Amino acid sequence: MAEFLQAVDDRKILHVDLDAFYAQVEMRDNPALKKVPLIIGRDPDLHHGHGVVATANYIARKAGVHSAMGSSEAKRLCPNAVFVAPDFDKYRSVSAQIHEVFAEFTDKVEPVALDEAYLDVSQSPMAGATLAAELRHRIWQETKLTCSVGVSYNKVLAKLGSEHHKPNGVTVIGADVALDFVAALPIKDFRGVGKKSQEKFEKLGIKTGADLRALSQDELRVHFGSFGDQLYWQARATHFGQVKDHRIRQSVGKEGTFEFPLHDRSAVLATFKDLATKVVANMEAKHLVGRTLNIKVRDDDFNTLTRSITQANPFQLNPDFLARKAQSIFDDLYPDDFAIRLLGLTFSNVSPQAFQSLSLFDYD
Repeated sequence: MAEFLQAVDDRKILHVDLDAFYAQVEMRDNPALKKVPLIIGRDPDLHHGHGVVATANYIARKAGVHSAMGSSEAKRLCPNAVFVAPDFDKYRSVSAQIHEVFAEFTDKVEPVALDEAYLDVSQSPMAGATLAAELRHRIWQETKLTCSVGVSYNKVLAKLGSEHHKPNGVTVIGADVALDFVAALPIKDFRGVGKKSQEKFEKLGIKTGADLRALSQDELRVHFGSFGDQLYWQARATHFGQVKDHRIRQSVGKEGTFEFPLHDRSAVLATFKDLATKVVANMEAKHLVGRTLNIKVRDDDFNTLTRSITQANPFQLNPDFLARKAQSIFDDLYPDDFAIRLLGLTFSNVSPQAFQSLSLFDYD
């Protein structure tokens, strides 16, 4: 009996990884930074030696600088580096643009971070390599940023592919070459293998994917516990996980009806404030943000009007701010006298608050 069952997997999965994303955005916005080693993080000389590297451009990386490294260590390795404090609001805005491009190709998108995502493009009749090329072209058109893309039939191989040819590359790993590709990989490149795991592998004499594949599942479990199962299947170019679509197909809102019609703008504003307070509490409880704010108005003649505002970045979840926005829309609808029976305030185009807080890089 065969050691493992290699099931037919005809999916097309892309893993898209923006190249040194934060650094690339800063170099795009300030071309002078392209020619110097650039570190996104606090300059340790200005912050009493404190700080963590969020990312670095490829010039700084050649000196050994990498993300999550202490800023002082990074400066020691690369004393002539330029430090730029991160602007996460800007990065989130650019990331939103990129995710709009993803939506042109598929509705099955799994964000991993601001700068990377998995896309299941199995429904497209186009070849994976063609889709990757078009996607990279569209991202460049919209943002003037480059990305690396891995194309394969499962998520692990797609991720390994995007890391294989960076920056600004595409790697296609088809079923006909997958086992050979994995066999040649250095053990440090396998997903989940960190410093401690590498030390264990070194003691075991395991250097490549081919060496890893020679170990049985039971042997891997003895040395690595449940992680051994993941390693076993990775060595066999097999992964069962699906691309998880994290889009939220819902809206969050509140309405209020009135026994006696409202005729006063201050009463309208107070109502919007009350509705916004409830909506914000609901959004925060569900860890959601929204990019479209809608208001609904029904007058004394039972005419119902809806209007909305959409913006690139999520709205502030601040009741006073939202009430003023809603009031502004209302005033445009009813510049003169009015008699209002119902008011509603709703967020649509909502998404998880994922990646809104990046505590590892907590900057003052």
